[in-house]
Amino acid sequence: MGSLQTAICRLFFVLRKQSEISGLSGLHFMHIFEYHSGVSREADHDSDKAAFRAGVGGGDGFAASGSRLGRDQGLAWWCGGLSLSDGQMRLPPSFLYGDLDPAMLAPVLAKHGMTPDDPLTPAINITLLRDADRIVLFDAGAGPGFQDGTGLLPDALAAAGISPEDITHVVFTHCHPDHLWGVLDDFDDPLFANAKHLMGRQEWDYWFDSATVDTIGEDRASMAVGARRRMEILADRITLFDDGAELLPGIAARATFGHSPGHMSFEIARGTDRIMILGDAVTNAHVSFSEPSWEIASDQDPVTAARVRQQLLQQLASEQLLVVGYHLPDGGMGYVEATGGGYRFVPGV
Repeated sequence: MGSLQTAICRLFFVLRKQSEISGLSGLHFMHIFEYHSGVSREADHDSDKAAFRAGVGGGDGFAASGSRLGRDQGLAWWCGGLSLSDGQMRLPPSFLYGDLDPAMLAPVLAKHGMTPDDPLTPAINITLLRDADRIVLFDAGAGPGFQDGTGLLPDALAAAGISPEDITHVVFTHCHPDHLWGVLDDFDDPLFANAKHLMGRQEWDYWFDSATVDTIGEDRASMAVGARRRMEILADRITLFDDGAELLPGIAARATFGHSPGHMSFEIARGTDRIMILGDAVTNAHVSFSEPSWEIASDQDPVTAARVRQQLLQQLASEQLLVVGYHLPDGGMGYVEATGGGYRFVPGV
């Protein structure tokens, strides 16, 4: 692809619009923007959705590039990609902060307009990637019956003109409910009936082990039961992989253990252009960026997760990779910037 100053490209993403009607959140509508010589305009919605479905733009689907605000150069996306909303969770602050001192938390959260007592309302961002004849989902969302305001992925796919049967691959970061449970429909059948499902071997072995429900702890036992039930249904559809494996051309697994025993992130590369699908390696845009060494209660192994998070954020800030975070704001797409002793998330492409 030539200079960004001359490239014509399209970027897909789903914007979130909150609604209190019937308790739903994360209603979906799609905006497509076209970049040409640094000038952007809103492109035609229906024609671009049709083009995405058809894989227009050559063998690699849509080429998509754009300049980050304040930058002369920089990749936005090298092929057709969407950030799809599965809705928004509502969690007690203790879920994330655990035993962290409120006096330490308060100034960090204040920078984000939050207090230690505020309920947490993280978004659920699911990355969909079109590459050649493949349509790849990274995680499957929470599915029906998890929490009010979640399980909206089928609606988001429909808004993009894609049916569950169109999905060719589902790649899992890990087996927590908001990532795995959406893999089944209302009748407990696989939602993505034609897809190949891929999961890290260590993650599969941990959650499929019948002993896990007895060792994981009472507060997480239901997660183990729910994961095992879904994995039994998927067992003959699963392909396991290890750290560093190239799952599909240009998609490599990156071990980011800690949040769960076998958590994986994924690096998407084409030439010199790279994107990191974080999963839950970094679960929030406030504490885990400002104070990445702090141990987070939602991580199953907080010590390992904090060490991995520090290493990952340092790399992402240094190399200026575009990231997609599962629970980060504004669709989860943006960059990591170093800020003295910590980091900050800068949304955008």
